[in-house]
Amino acid sequence: MALSPKLAKRLKKFTQEIRQKTESYMGYPVSKDFEYEALLPLLQYPLNNLGDPFIDSTWKVDSREFEREVIEFFAELLRAPKNNWWGYVTNGGTEGNLYGLYLARELYPKGICYFSQDTHYSVSKNLHLLNMRHIMIRSQDNGEIDYEDLRETIRLHRDLPAIIFANSGTTMTEAKDDISKIRLILDEFSIANRYIHSDAALCGAINPFLEPRPHYDFADGADSISISGHKFIGSPIPCGIVLARKEKVDRIARSIAYIGCLDTTITGSRNGFTPLVMWYAINKWGKEGLALRAKHSVETAEYTEQQLKSIGIEAWRNHNSITVVFPEISDDLKEKYQLATANGITHLICMPNIQKHHIDAFVADLEKEQKEKDV
Repeated sequence: MALSPKLAKRLKKFTQEIRQKTESYMGYPVSKDFEYEALLPLLQYPLNNLGDPFIDSTWKVDSREFEREVIEFFAELLRAPKNNWWGYVTNGGTEGNLYGLYLARELYPKGICYFSQDTHYSVSKNLHLLNMRHIMIRSQDNGEIDYEDLRETIRLHRDLPAIIFANSGTTMTEAKDDISKIRLILDEFSIANRYIHSDAALCGAINPFLEPRPHYDFADGADSISISGHKFIGSPIPCGIVLARKEKVDRIARSIAYIGCLDTTITGSRNGFTPLVMWYAINKWGKEGLALRAKHSVETAEYTEQQLKSIGIEAWRNHNSITVVFPEISDDLKEKYQLATANGITHLICMPNIQKHHIDAFVADLEKEQKEKDV
């Protein structure tokens, strides 16, 4: 069966529109310099990774073997404890965060979750879904959590388990909460019942190649970490990776007889194609390639900040950030370059596909607009 000529024409037009829209965005953290043609034949099959990726199921049309290799790669990158890690390829950062919070709630049902006001909007939704008690902590001007406010709040509730939701790359300013500082606060009040989740959606695959390396992973004290796959790495389908300490996951796992597997993930049926996308990408890039992508993005962000300042724009960014922040610009330019704006600031994110000529074009448009206003 085929589409009618009218619908085929509509689909062709939509494809052309999407191609044009993909060319112009610079305000959202989604890489577009990818090519997965080698995987196209696999779209003919109902790939479904049921249940736990480390336990074979009676369902065989899956990519579990590739998913395991992806998780192992990121476990090493994120310095997970040897023989004490577990994870899976998710639908995206939100699911990874939901998993981390779910695990924390199951371990500490009476715990309080602490998160900053700059935390991604989906986290409040996740906390509501899980019916978790929570307290929002102030953020510093750069978007990083206010450690003194966190310290004082934890002091007032030191009799209860502490669940920390830490950010390693906030939405608007790419601020990174320092888990080592948070651990010192928990130690100060002798809080043994604790859980730290690290939301590293954008920066999880960038941080390992930065100097100094941000404090955000398992070696720094995280119990679980969520990363987005379609952001820094790049994927045509939203996806992500979540990793957690296996000793904690084992305490909530349960066996499902009819699939012959453990139920350890958020969803039952899971995308079997995206693990292949991540597998292809990490084998194509390798650690060396990811390091070069990170270096390019940071250098482009530095260039962007300098160019904006050269035309009088008060641009700034956090240390080693690929996100450049500046005062809110006109709706016309926000629309043209698809630039995210909130609370009076606009940001531009220098993903690996962004080149200096893209920045030059934007800066030229902004400068032209400024001059026209001054006339």
